[in-house]
Amino acid sequence: MEAIVAIAIGVMFGSGIWLVLRPRTFQVITGLLLMSYAVNLFIFVMGRLWVDMPPIVEEGGLVDPALYADPLPQALVLTAIVIGFATTALYLVVMIGSRGLTGTDHVDGEEPKA
Repeated sequence: MEAIVAIAIGVMFGSGIWLVLRPRTFQVITGLLLMSYAVNLFIFVMGRLWVDMPPIVEEGGLVDPALYADPLPQALVLTAIVIGFATTALYLVVMIGSRGLTGTDHVDGEEPKA
């Protein structure tokens, strides 16, 4: 299970890097999104892969931490998702404004010469 998740994270991050190196702004934004999703998934998996385990410790007595999921990565990923949505909206607004001003969506502002 861990190998499959690690490979999936690696493929997502590699695809994000490939898209960031593309010449068009929409591809760059999509690459940034893929990389942020891969990092969020990595942080989430660092809290251990548990199925049907509660993240909150119940009241009373001695607590065995092996019976509970770690809530810190879950909170970090939730915060990162919210911040990611806000920055993506900002990127899209800047991209639309840049396209309107320059007439092209290339990152360097020039169409390739044929």
